[in-house]
Amino acid sequence: MQQPLFITWIQETTFAGVPLWSLLVALTAAAVTYMAILTALHLLTGRAKSWATNSGSAAATTMVDVLEGTSRLLMLLVAVLVGLGFLELPRRWESRVAQLWFVAVALQMGLWGMRAIGIGVQRYVTRHSSSGMTQVSASATLLSWGLRTLLWSVVALAVLSNLGVNITAFVASLGVGGIAVALAVQSILADLFASLSIAVDKPFEVGDFVVVGSVAGTVQMIGLKTTRIRSLQGEEVVMSNTDILKQTISNYRPMQEQRIVFTFGVAYGTPVDKVEAIPGVVRQLVEAQAALRFDRAHFKGFGDSSLDFEVVYIVKDPGFNVYMDLQQTINLGLMRELAAMGVEFAFPTRTIHIATVPTGQPRTSPGATPGAADAAAGPLAALSAQA
Repeated sequence: MQQPLFITWIQETTFAGVPLWSLLVALTAAAVTYMAILTALHLLTGRAKSWATNSGSAAATTMVDVLEGTSRLLMLLVAVLVGLGFLELPRRWESRVAQLWFVAVALQMGLWGMRAIGIGVQRYVTRHSSSGMTQVSASATLLSWGLRTLLWSVVALAVLSNLGVNITAFVASLGVGGIAVALAVQSILADLFASLSIAVDKPFEVGDFVVVGSVAGTVQMIGLKTTRIRSLQGEEVVMSNTDILKQTISNYRPMQEQRIVFTFGVAYGTPVDKVEAIPGVVRQLVEAQAALRFDRAHFKGFGDSSLDFEVVYIVKDPGFNVYMDLQQTINLGLMRELAAMGVEFAFPTRTIHIATVPTGQPRTSPGATPGAADAAAGPLAALSAQA
């Protein structure tokens, strides 16, 4: 039975030395591969979207965004390479096709990485940016540039290595150059990383009242290299971000309440029963203020010139002016109550007792020398002995 003329023509016709039927098979395989990749990508993206909708996971959302960045041109290149596998190519072309496979995969990985870096940097800016924190946008730009440069450097080196280029010397040169640049800008890089640490860890934010070393004030701006603090005296203090992170930072914004300890003393001549009553008086004065919570009040000890009391209470408001107003109210009430009890506040005093020796009484004790007795009796006794 004779074959149809069309089939015979296809089998006998060649194009660039390749049978036409082989080209048709390769094109069919490429088309099927392209459609299969599109279908698989669509299904995978749909599953990821469903996962992101149901769970609200950031990883699922990131996966959807990354998959949507798949290059259709590279998909077509992969499909063509699959079709070329059905052709009987010369030996030298087989290695070129294998290299093209690696280039296509590497470029697609690079595009996915670019997409992921952009999403990550955008989320970083959204999470950490606030008014006055100018270092966030600048650091995000530098971070994005650095990560993308690193990504494409790795992709380019991998592609060159796959093409047979010796990249050892090139990598060594890049390492030496990177070290030289890092040493040249190490102070700038230190402040940059300190700025990133402040943006990520948030030890303080704009508007917080902080104490850093001897500087106390409100944070006005957090920059890429420096932080500006408005001190209590009114001047603006500019501090390096690196120097700030080297010190202990006291941030008063998270403080919800304050623990206050204050002391006072009364005169030594105060009767014991009144000394015993004073802690109760202080407790009544503290508990009379709704914004205060009493902790304790005790007769602490014997001072040089006073009977010392220690009082501890909690202010339910973090405001410093609120605390000072309440402390003033307690102080005035304490003055009134102690005055009504007839108790005096102590003040620094020193009592000197001068002993005199009666006439005719020996000034020395048995076994003591006259000189020692005169020295023990003091200056007045010595004058009396001379007389």
